Order: sequence, then structure tokens, then C-alpha cells
Amino acid sequence: MELAYIPSPSRGVIHLGPIPLRGYAFCIIIGVFVAVWLGNKRWIARGGRSGTVADIAVWAVPFGLVGGRLYHVITDYELYFSEGRDWVDALKIWEGGLGIWGAIALGALGAWIGCRRRGIPMPAYADAVAPGIALAQAIGRWGNWFNQELYGRATDVPWALKITSSTDGRVPGTYHPTFLYESLWCIGVAVLVIWADRRFKLGHGRAFALYVASYCVGRFWVEYMRVDDAHHILGLRLNNWTALIVFLLAVAYIVISAKKRPGREAVVEPGAGASGGETEGDADSDSAAEAKDEDAKGGAEEDVEEDVKEDVKDEAGSGTKKT
Repeated sequence: MELAYIPSPSRGVIHLGPIPLRGYAFCIIIGVFVAVWLGNKRWIARGGRSGTVADIAVWAVPFGLVGGRLYHVITDYELYFSEGRDWVDALKIWEGGLGIWGAIALGALGAWIGCRRRGIPMPAYADAVAPGIALAQAIGRWGNWFNQELYGRATDVPWALKITSSTDGRVPGTYHPTFLYESLWCIGVAVLVIWADRRFKLGHGRAFALYVASYCVGRFWVEYMRVDDAHHILGLRLNNWTALIVFLLAVAYIVISAKKRPGREAVVEPGAGASGGETEGDADSDSAAEAKDEDAKGGAEEDVEEDVKEDVKDEAGSGTKKT
């Protein structure tokens, strides 16, 4: 008996006249805005200019979307190129299907191009946007809820997801809401990276590597629960192997980077202090100059007072009255 469950939306698209408004696309767009907003705040706190994160995101986001779609199409090619399928569907990104591994890989390439054009160290930029990317993933996973896809094994737990669609081989019923599990995990990853970055002053790409490693841990067990068709290697899903390999690479990077380049970058954006306003050093210099001026004024006033006193004393001694 079903006492409680998470309902699925009756449809994932609403038509505003001839314009389709898709829940999946909205989740991706909102996630991008959140990532840019948080990344901008962290970038400014590191000494960069406001707006730089958005400028580089203009390169990173399109590359990421293309990379995410390519990974999905390549690893699930039978959905688009097998008998009875239409290859044109591979271009319909709005219908769902983005691989985070491809999105991060090509997104990083786009970010590298943007950073190179601005003369900014790529690792510093990656550290700034890492928690925002995790939050973007957390929001983007709700797009799977709108599409009724990527759920886990059948279950009757109170937080089970109720699938009502029967298209593409779906069987209506209640299943583990793996989209929700991964969304919550990504929020935890964002909090972890922000805390660790403040506590240990992570730099040179280590905050980003921590995000990658911690995300892979959660993705491994979430992927293990999913029941959608996937390629298997030695009994594990392809994405499980990807998560394991990427996790090891991220941990290795953290260890090697900490030994070779401890601490964090002193300057993340050349000239940001000069154009972005008064820096802390400038403020200290101005304060010192003001204090020096005050001391000079105070000394002059004391000299005037001493001179007046001497004049009065002299006049009193000579018996002359000053009018």
C-alpha cells in the first residue's frame, strides 16, 4: 500500500502559444545562473574583478553543453543510431541527456580559452566556480524529474518517486528517486568545498579537485542504484568506472599539487586592484598619510599657542597693554 510518494509532473513541457517551455531546460538555465552568481562572489573575494566569471562562462557554458551532449550520445549511441531510431534526435538536447563527465571536460576547455584571453590562471578560476558548479548540478538534476527519467530500483519507501509514463519502455510504479539523492549530495559537496576552502585556503585548483573527488563518491553509489539501460564493464556500469577513475585522478592531483605548489595564488587577476577600486594596501597608505597630516597640524597649533603665551608674558613684563 502506497502511503506516501513523490509525484511526477504530468508533463515536462508547457506551451506558451507556439513556444514550448521545458522544465529540463529551465533547470539547466537556473543552475547556470546560480553557478555564475556564486562564482562571481568567490572570485571578487579572491581579489578578482566583478563580471569576470560571467565573461569566461560565455565560453565555458556552450562548450560544456556540447561536451555533455556528446558524452551522452557516444555512450548511449543505440538510442539514436540503432535500427528504427532517428539520428536527428541526438541534436534534441532539450529532451534530456547530458553527461556530466563530458560537460566538465569540454567546459574546462572553454574556460581555459576564456582565462587565456583574460590572462587569468585557470586553476584559480576553477577554484572559484567549483561550489557553484555543484549547486548547478543539484538544480539541473530536477530536470530528470520533469522528464521522468534516470530513477533507481523499485521501492515502497515514503520518499519513493512515482513514475506514471510508459514511453520508451518505462514501467509505471514507485522507484528510488536517484535524481533527488544526487541533488542533495551535490548540495553537500558545495558546502564541503566552501568550508574546506575557508579552513585550509585551498589554491592552484585544489578546491576544484576536491569538488570532483567528492562528487565522484556520491555519483558512484547513485549510479549503482539506477536501473536504466547502460553499458557494463566487469559487472559495473560505465559511469561507475568513470567515477572511480576520475576520483583517483582528482585525489592524486590534490596530493601532488599540495606538495609542489602549497598555499594559494597571491594574485588571481592582474590589475584588478588598480581598476576595481582601492586596495587594502592603498587604504593603509592613505590612512598613514592622513595621520601624518593630523600630526603636522597638531604640532603647528601647539607652536602658535606657545608663541601667543610668550607674547603675553613679554607684554605683561614691560607694562604695555595690548588692545
